[in-house]
Amino acid sequence: MVFDLAIIGSGGAAFAAAIAARREDRSVVMVERGTVGGTCVNTGCVPSKALLAAAEARHVALSADRFPGIRASAEEVAFTELIGGKSDLVASMRQDKYTGLSAEYGWEIIDGRARFVHGPTVEVDLAEGGSRRIEAEHYLVATGSSPRIPGVDGLDEVDYLTSTTAMELTALPGSMLVIGGNYVGLEQAQLFSRLGVRVEVVEMLDRLAPAEEPEVSDALARVFAEEGIGVHTGTVLTQVRRENEQVVADLRAPQGHPLELRVDALLMATGRAPATDGLGLDAVGVRTGQHGQVVTDEHLRTDNPQIWAAGDVTGHPQFVYVAGAHGAVVVDNAFHQADRTLDYHHLPRVTFTSPQIAAAGLTDAEAQERGYDCECRVLPLEYVPRALINRDTRGLVKLVAERDTGRLLGAHVLADGAGEVIATAVYALHNQMSVYDMGELWCPYLTMAEALKLAAQTFTRDITKLSCCAA
Repeated sequence: MVFDLAIIGSGGAAFAAAIAARREDRSVVMVERGTVGGTCVNTGCVPSKALLAAAEARHVALSADRFPGIRASAEEVAFTELIGGKSDLVASMRQDKYTGLSAEYGWEIIDGRARFVHGPTVEVDLAEGGSRRIEAEHYLVATGSSPRIPGVDGLDEVDYLTSTTAMELTALPGSMLVIGGNYVGLEQAQLFSRLGVRVEVVEMLDRLAPAEEPEVSDALARVFAEEGIGVHTGTVLTQVRRENEQVVADLRAPQGHPLELRVDALLMATGRAPATDGLGLDAVGVRTGQHGQVVTDEHLRTDNPQIWAAGDVTGHPQFVYVAGAHGAVVVDNAFHQADRTLDYHHLPRVTFTSPQIAAAGLTDAEAQERGYDCECRVLPLEYVPRALINRDTRGLVKLVAERDTGRLLGAHVLADGAGEVIATAVYALHNQMSVYDMGELWCPYLTMAEALKLAAQTFTRDITKLSCCAA
């Protein structure tokens, strides 16, 4: 049998493509060498955010005294129960959203390792033994990404954690060193800190969240300091070793000063790399780039006209909603010659710290690099009624606008619920709205989304002179 579509991988991009193809009654087969569902449901978004929510609940109990008259406490974490609950949730979602759906739509998932051979065809080394050859009209590489681990002296001699293995710990360490101050490292650092672990974060660049606005980075660093998380920016891990059941990390701090930290656990959160090992891409004329990504054109087609790629493996922004969009685009382009492309200019991103970081569009620096004459405003949350009644004014909103027209170019939020707030900014960016328009639209009072409207109003008025619900 020659399938219409053969997919290698079973994550967000793979399932989006398979569902789109099956809706057109096309024949689909999928090959997965690991656990069905990919990173998001198994080791990424779902388990990490489930544990972050649990850690947030504990933190809220311990900080409830910010409300007069409220007393609360939290006992030591029953970590085995916590991890068990997370595993049950993951298994349930994997069944409901992945393996169950494949059965409902009617495509086979083969357990085995796939590699391309001349044809192109796919040779699968089956997990139960033996092999199987698959032929298809079109092939999709949707193998995702895996933790990228830099070369550090002694690293192979210590039992370090990654964002994947950290989700499978069976006991909490007393202390942890997190290498990497971007979204994965930041989320993991706060997660374990709020569960009672002493945490230190090391970032080689000069600030946490280096892709975000400096004001956001500075404010988040203050939040971490208030919560007792150690922060070391402009610092490089040079060597590690194990002594007396602890990891000893040698670091080079700013100005070359040496620094030594001793911890019970080392977590490497240094980014993710496209997973292309063992696929035999060279055999079918598919190139990979300098970071290991599968090289595609803007339509997600590789150099081989029968082979496409989608999701993290392409080197595009590593979000599951990007992967899902890629899967649908591939089906349209492969079977309907639709020549569809995706526009990333208003793509939102969220870091699920508390407060959350969310952004869409350009930073101030990016806008200037592209030749815009920019005007920016920063609104601290102390001027946002929702934050005041929450008794938590940690955070801010920064808007980047074109000076002459007021057109919104970027929105950046550090706040409780920033991920929800940024969705409004995505629509404003997509429709090329000005901050003047945004400042006059309806917005419900006592919502965090109102912070976006208030920030827009700072371009035309002094919002400190308004009553709390004045327009």
